[in-house]
Amino acid sequence: MSAPNKSYDPVEVEALKPEEIERMRDEALDAFAAAGDLDALHEAKIAHTGPTSPLALANREIGALPPHAKAEAGKRVGQARGAVNKSLAARQAELEAERDARVLVEEAVDVTLPHDRTPSGARHPLTTLSERIEDVFVAMGYEVAEGPEVETEWLNFDALNIAADHPARGEHDTFFVRGAEGTGGEGDESASGVVLRTHTSPVQVRSMLDREPPLYVICPGRVYRTDDLDATHTPVFHQVELLAVDEGLTMADLKGTLDHMVRALFGGEGMKTRLRPNFFPFTEPSAEMDMVCYVCRGESVGNPDRPCRTCSSEGWIELGGCGMVNPKVLTACGVDPEKYSGFAFGFGIERMLMFRHNVEDMRDMVEGDVRFTRPFGMEI
Repeated sequence: MSAPNKSYDPVEVEALKPEEIERMRDEALDAFAAAGDLDALHEAKIAHTGPTSPLALANREIGALPPHAKAEAGKRVGQARGAVNKSLAARQAELEAERDARVLVEEAVDVTLPHDRTPSGARHPLTTLSERIEDVFVAMGYEVAEGPEVETEWLNFDALNIAADHPARGEHDTFFVRGAEGTGGEGDESASGVVLRTHTSPVQVRSMLDREPPLYVICPGRVYRTDDLDATHTPVFHQVELLAVDEGLTMADLKGTLDHMVRALFGGEGMKTRLRPNFFPFTEPSAEMDMVCYVCRGESVGNPDRPCRTCSSEGWIELGGCGMVNPKVLTACGVDPEKYSGFAFGFGIERMLMFRHNVEDMRDMVEGDVRFTRPFGMEI
């Protein structure tokens, strides 16, 4: 039997040479120092401290050494692995501190910021303009009257002297909710059909039916027509109508009221109106009301050096219809036309908004885009 190999030199094992142990240690230390985050450090940890790392494999070689050589080799490998583990722990603590500091900055909630960080919206300009118009007439002593948007055909047409064969009563102009249930007689509202109101004039009729003259009301509201939606038309729009019924009212009172309205809404002195003869079933005499152009004040007429896009250099802008209330309408509403007279006019609020603010496309008013409404602000 052979004797133990007491002369075996462990330095002859390549993995246990002092310079190899130092190289393995230094590579591990460099890898830990080069790790930029905890994920990279974890990969370096597996590579240099795991079961298949160079130092772990070198440690396995110690078992093959003779007893008197194991101590020195074990000490050399143990010191290297201790240095590696110490460097790993220090680098991990450093990277964790950096991570925690970064999280505090990136995920911080600054409670000192303004409370209104959400962009504010705006009131719809049609609402603002409608209320401004109401303010003008309330200051003159008028009342604001409202009524339902679904109306009987009698209130929407018959009471306003609009004949049964009038084109406005066709399905191509009016939204019918329910057709007439019977022939009925003159003034028979029970036999009337039901429509989406085509104007706010039924509110005037309701006002005359509900109260005694003198009567001064303004009637803003939403109305419906079977129009296609385009740059200048919409099937749902807003009107405002005015009705005054009292003793001794004349066209002069109507003209003075219109002049005051355009001065209040379009700015100061120099604003005036004119009346052009027209026909409406519910007024007699009837007229179209024009106002002087609020941009050029009529100075562009015949002046090629100063063209006006707003009025096409005509000097006037058509605003709406008006006239003295037809005696037949007063009679239908129970008002004595021999004692009382009245005047009325109406115009579209969308049209007025287009005039006042140079809005070119009516579709902008109904699409709900805050980029359109926000410039008008939150005026109350």
